[in-house]
Amino acid sequence: MRRLITAAAALAALALPASAGAITDGTVDGGGHPNVGGLVSATQYSDGTWLYCSGTLISPTVFLTAAHCAEGDRVGVTFDPAYQAGDAVFYGTWHADPQYGKSQNDPHDIAVVVFGRPIKGIAPARLPAAGSLAGLSGSQQFTSVGYGAYEVTNGPGGHQFLYDDVRGVATGTLNAINPSWLRISMNPATGNGGTCYGDSGGPNFLGTTDILAATTITGDYVCRSTNVDYRLDTPSARAFLKSYVALP
Repeated sequence: MRRLITAAAALAALALPASAGAITDGTVDGGGHPNVGGLVSATQYSDGTWLYCSGTLISPTVFLTAAHCAEGDRVGVTFDPAYQAGDAVFYGTWHADPQYGKSQNDPHDIAVVVFGRPIKGIAPARLPAAGSLAGLSGSQQFTSVGYGAYEVTNGPGGHQFLYDDVRGVATGTLNAINPSWLRISMNPATGNGGTCYGDSGGPNFLGTTDILAATTITGDYVCRSTNVDYRLDTPSARAFLKSYVALP
């Protein structure tokens, strides 16, 4: 069922930074990225449960997302491309980087859900090699995937964000890179699409590969300019991840 949420309500409900991620100016993903899932809110709403963040299966028992998506120690994840209440949900234990939020330059905004049993029938995404994103060209494209808002409207009541819990996909072009972040253009005027509220923790794949370069963290307020993502090839990201998966 479609949800429509005002900008103020979206920020209050998600408790995110100034803005965060969903797929806009993209297309329905369908079965294109079956290893991308959504975090299922434990809160019941009039239309049942709903997805509040995104993420990626990076081993049969480990699901990668963002630390700011924390909702409790036991977390539900769905991999259905169009989630409805009652669909299959896999439950695991939440683990966030203990350094999360202690530094603006490197916020350590990374977390995993560890399942008690392997997820069968889904090939995990690959992680990047150490330092492999440092020399990317300005023309490098990324494939962003997630369950976030698919459209932002602007009317008499202000900006509103439309959600349908359907996995979406869009392509954006590298805008800038620094030691912790990738900034990806999602400006539709230049042919790019990208993320919005609800895509936080979701993947930004390197080009059309299954290499998960960075996770969606934040962006501009109305989801039309820049997708800001946490690099996974850095020493700090790898220091956290090595406790849960084998690194390339």
